[in-house]
Amino acid sequence: MEALIPVINKLQDVFNTVGADIIHLPQIAVVGTQSSGKSSVLESLVGKDLLPRGTGIVTRRPLILQLVHVDPEDSRKTGEENGLDGEEWGKFLHTKSKIYTDFDEIRQEIESETERISGNNKGISDEPIHLKIFSPYVVNLTLVDLPGITKVPVGDQPKDIELQIRDLILKYISNPNCIILAVTAANTDMATSEALKVAREVDLDGRRTLAVVTKLDLMDAGTDAMDVLMGRVIPVKLGLIGVVNRSQLDINTKKSMADAMRNEHAFLQKKYPSLANRNGTKYLARTLNRLLMHHIRDCLPELKTRINVLAAQYQSLLSSYGEPVEDQSATLLQLITKFATEYCNTIDGTAKYIETAELCGGARICYIFHETFGRTLESVYPLGGLTTIDVLTAIRNATGPRPALFVPEVSFELLVKRQVKRLEEPSLRCVELVHEEMQRIIQHCSNYSTQELLRFPKLHDAIVEVVTSLLRKRLPVTNEMVHNLVAIELAYINTKHPDFADACGLMNNNIEEQRRNRIREMPSSVPRDKSLKGPGGQSVSPTEQLPAECDGPKMSGGAQGEQEGGTGTWRGMLKKGEDGQGDDKSKLHSSIPASPQKGHAVNLLDVPVPVARKLSAREQRDCEVIERLIKSYFLIVRKNIQDSVPKAVMHFLVNHVKDSLQSELVGQLYKPAVLNDLLTESEDMAQHRNEAADMLKALQKASQVIAEIRETHLW
Repeated sequence: MEALIPVINKLQDVFNTVGADIIHLPQIAVVGTQSSGKSSVLESLVGKDLLPRGTGIVTRRPLILQLVHVDPEDSRKTGEENGLDGEEWGKFLHTKSKIYTDFDEIRQEIESETERISGNNKGISDEPIHLKIFSPYVVNLTLVDLPGITKVPVGDQPKDIELQIRDLILKYISNPNCIILAVTAANTDMATSEALKVAREVDLDGRRTLAVVTKLDLMDAGTDAMDVLMGRVIPVKLGLIGVVNRSQLDINTKKSMADAMRNEHAFLQKKYPSLANRNGTKYLARTLNRLLMHHIRDCLPELKTRINVLAAQYQSLLSSYGEPVEDQSATLLQLITKFATEYCNTIDGTAKYIETAELCGGARICYIFHETFGRTLESVYPLGGLTTIDVLTAIRNATGPRPALFVPEVSFELLVKRQVKRLEEPSLRCVELVHEEMQRIIQHCSNYSTQELLRFPKLHDAIVEVVTSLLRKRLPVTNEMVHNLVAIELAYINTKHPDFADACGLMNNNIEEQRRNRIREMPSSVPRDKSLKGPGGQSVSPTEQLPAECDGPKMSGGAQGEQEGGTGTWRGMLKKGEDGQGDDKSKLHSSIPASPQKGHAVNLLDVPVPVARKLSAREQRDCEVIERLIKSYFLIVRKNIQDSVPKAVMHFLVNHVKDSLQSELVGQLYKPAVLNDLLTESEDMAQHRNEAADMLKALQKASQVIAEIRETHLW
């Protein structure tokens, strides 16, 4: 059991070499207010005057004090080997291998090291000072001397000095492997002890707290600490131990520790005879040694697990940093190949690191094609931006100077091309979105898939530049192809398209049904058979009143020619429409101004501007036919564009980049002249690798130390 404490000291040395505080080793933290006697207790345990003295705050940095017991024979042998005069010596971590035999010199080194970090303004620092004392007169202990708790800033101290000290104390005593040594002066009220108060904040059940009552000889006359030492005032599970410190006069007169302990023993025998054997500095040292050994034994299993977990983590971290580069050519080719493979795998959905927070790579490209682009096209209304007046104007402009007998095909083509042209902008926007996503894939591969690239920032920047340049070159090619897809649709309006012919037939049926409904709704005073009579009294079917084809009726001979004057042809429709517009014409004539009065000139070049008015039956019918044809043909073209644009983008942009990426990277980067420059590691990466290697080595040593404990049956 006694050998457990040196083992912990050895572990502390291992982790001190790497300056790491990732393992909470078992130790004893001394907590108390200023001038409560903390330093005197520590010096009593060491048996030497080695800590700075003075008024106000003296301990301004944590002092990790390791007491190492050595046999007198070993002590003499070591002294002879190193040319030391005494049996006791000390070593600081920051002075490396320098050995101090003069304890006054140790005190001066503590003061100078404190001022070096904390300054001269009584400020504090959380950076610890590590001191190891070797002596045949000490027990094995690891103690941490912390700054004394204060309430009011003094001199140049920061205004928040109380909060700083409190945070520093909590940082150490929050360690579940730490035993709290709460120091309180006997001439103060235990109920107001700041040390016990702060200890209870992190140790609610008191399993890690041991109370020390100092200055028993300074209590008021007629009072004693019997109730306090018996635990009747404030019970503490690990117990309360009273000690008698050296007075300032004793310190000034250089009273030895041996004499002080004899005086302490005599005082306890006289004042507290029944408690003398359970109090005093020697009993405190033995108790701390016993508590620390049992605490170490309880902490070792968890400590071993923690060390193994950290070793695995640092091994993985070191692997991610990679080994130093030996073969530059092979390393460069390996990195290029890995990046190109990961880039393509991200597009194909087979990457090792799959994003879970958002769509990425090929999945996002698929979303752009079928969700973003598809919905955008579906939101384009076939007749958007096209009014009835626009349709009517196009029909009239396509007829030229002659009154139209039929709906001209030219008007349909002009209008449908205008609508199809609206599909070009969302198609080009689709290309842009895919290009942006392929640019984002570069960053994704850099962050998740190829950690090695972080070692070589210049290579990483060069790869990004090459891939970006390749994408930039393919963008105008893809845009040109998409532009051509729309231009192809505009180049030839195929009215013989099977889907368009089916739509026309369906439209004819709808128009015929509407006409039949209108005939049924005619007043009963008009004989229905007369409405369907030809010029010679011949009956005409309703279907003969519609054009034979939706893309414009054609004049032909035969039976159709014989019915020119009837209602079965466009001419018949026009005649019927003109007859039905008799009243409208009379109204129109009545609205025309009379002959120009004398003195008023008439400008025959004035073009009538279309105004909002009620369309005639024929105009309404012609516009309805054109609008339905436009809508039918537009839907066909939109379907083609929705299918062909993603294919073009995949062929000209995505697949081309996938196929040529590796060859492009090799051609641009695999050049002997730039190998050294590209494979130059960043300073941070080299430093991180060295730190990880040192930490891994320390953890492996710590694991070996714990394994030795098991082998020697100390655990």
